[in-house]
Amino acid sequence: MASSLLVLLDDIATLLDDVATMTKVAARQSVAAADDVTAMTQMAAKKTAGVLGDDLALNAQQVTGVNADRELPVVWAVCKGSLLNKAILVPAALLISAFVPWLITPLLMAGGLFLCFEGAEKLLHAWLRSRAQDDAHHSELVEAVQSPQVDMVAFEKDKIQGAVRTDFILSAEIIVITLGAVATAPFAQRVAVLVGISVLMTVGVYGLVAGIVKLDDAGLALSRRASATAQALGRGLLLLAPKLMKALSVLGTAAMFLVGGGILLHGVPALGHAVEHATAAWDTLGALANNLVGGVVGVMAGAVVVGVVHLVQRFREPAH
Repeated sequence: MASSLLVLLDDIATLLDDVATMTKVAARQSVAAADDVTAMTQMAAKKTAGVLGDDLALNAQQVTGVNADRELPVVWAVCKGSLLNKAILVPAALLISAFVPWLITPLLMAGGLFLCFEGAEKLLHAWLRSRAQDDAHHSELVEAVQSPQVDMVAFEKDKIQGAVRTDFILSAEIIVITLGAVATAPFAQRVAVLVGISVLMTVGVYGLVAGIVKLDDAGLALSRRASATAQALGRGLLLLAPKLMKALSVLGTAAMFLVGGGILLHGVPALGHAVEHATAAWDTLGALANNLVGGVVGVMAGAVVVGVVHLVQRFREPAH
């Protein structure tokens, strides 16, 4: 489960990649123109800590390349969306667990399929995309900025919605894990723990994301200090920041398959138990093997869903 954080980082980085292009072009134009609850919360936090680690990588990578004045506003916008997601998910999870508990697994599996689909789409796009297509996309963004009708706020909102959708699935995973950890507790304690974990996880994830995307700013500030040690550290951070973002992009895509495939794998108890039984004797390597099997399942499921979606789209296209 250490992959959810990576998933969110990737979405935010992709989001801000386009925003960065538009804001930088616009900037050039403007220059040219002018308690029990605490104990239970600790227990639940241990169970969801892996998910927190997953979410981080998928988020920070999304804010790479954006103008400094847009990085934190975009992270904050996704953070607010995450809080809204959890405000919806906490009562929904309590209601579903009380009245239709059997529905939790199918809903989680639907979310897992969506993550696998998004991961497969990213891979397909990366493999099939040509330099000419990249240049064409960049030109479209430049033309959009040059257009007097362009609405940068609306553009950002549209991009942010994608990251918030991914956060919704990962938040649902966190809520369900937490709910399972406190399933036998009194209702009031369950609510308190779910709310506490939701807030802590959101603050933790997006606080870390904000720190990661500001690494280059910290490096620049240190490089301007009089101290030779500070300057060396600043140069190191400036070199590290882009490499970290690129690594998070790769890890974020892989995390989509690990998280989505893991959900699908354990959504079929017989298959999940069979894999756990087969890898149980491997000690520490068993958990790694379990995750790798989930990743393979995720890649296969994502490929199938992408194929089905593209077939449906092809049949729905009007005949020429």
